[in-house]
Amino acid sequence: MHGVVSLRGSAYGLQIESNSSIPGLALSTTLAPVPDLQVFLGILPDWLNAAEAQEIRPWRAGADEGEAGQPGLRVWALAGGRFHRLLYPDGTEFIVDEHGTRIWSWWPDGLSLEDTATYLLGPVMGFVLLRRGIICLHASAIAVGERAIAIVGPPEAGKSTTAAVFAGQAYPVLSDDVVTLDERDGLFLVHPAYPRIRLWPESVAALYGSPDALPRLTPTWDKRYLALAEPGYKFQQASLPLAAIYLLDERGSETVAPRIAGIRGRAALMSLLGNGYATRWMDRPMRAREFELLGRVVASVPVRRAVPHAEVANLPRLCDMILEDVQALAQSAERPTQD
Repeated sequence: MHGVVSLRGSAYGLQIESNSSIPGLALSTTLAPVPDLQVFLGILPDWLNAAEAQEIRPWRAGADEGEAGQPGLRVWALAGGRFHRLLYPDGTEFIVDEHGTRIWSWWPDGLSLEDTATYLLGPVMGFVLLRRGIICLHASAIAVGERAIAIVGPPEAGKSTTAAVFAGQAYPVLSDDVVTLDERDGLFLVHPAYPRIRLWPESVAALYGSPDALPRLTPTWDKRYLALAEPGYKFQQASLPLAAIYLLDERGSETVAPRIAGIRGRAALMSLLGNGYATRWMDRPMRAREFELLGRVVASVPVRRAVPHAEVANLPRLCDMILEDVQALAQSAERPTQD
């Protein structure tokens, strides 16, 4: 970045260079000669107005729902698809180039860099990964030994709360909300995201005794974050192969929860297709690639359905059951087959 301060960080397997510190993003200890992604904070490209005047069209009808309580996102293609404009109702906007190598951002008065970072590290990075050909799940990921497990589910299913319980048990966390499926040599790598878990005040109160026990993500939003850089917690800084996927089901009563059951074939595939990240912005070739890749995922990675108890206080029991299940799956995979 010529003429501006250059800072390096990493997220989702990408070396990121920015003109300012990005709240929540860890500084990188290993620097590639050329960054994968350049981020310009508080700057929009000079040509934007001209591009809007010449060509601007909705990328998809309607808006992305995002998380509950988070404003919907609209996306337009610009300059014949060489760039995309991502706009939130609060006026925060991003410009992303065709191949996901550059991001420009701007936010109106009354909002902050912290507000912009919440969008950047979540939905915007999900869009960037999509442009780079990486399929993602709406999930959290935990390191168990030298492998990763994904906790999958729609908004408010309890993914982040489950990840926070694992974090409290000293299990390293790779990612919260966006989990990469980067296919390499027959394995599906989960890349580390950033060292935070985002939690709603209700979950913070259930886990830590008070909704104010953790700091706010931004001054304008009530969501909180657990800093994985704090003593007692661990952020997994190296990519790990995916060992198992756990789909969070609706919470049940004591008679049926917590419990874990296997799910295979078409049912597993359809469940993963329903929990993809940034899928609203996929064109037909991207959808076809997602279908093929997830088909390979369910053929090689165990997919399990996890039913949490209705009370968050009982979530540690589900986490224990997941750990027992992961161990059993590993032992089964190591057991020699009979001819």
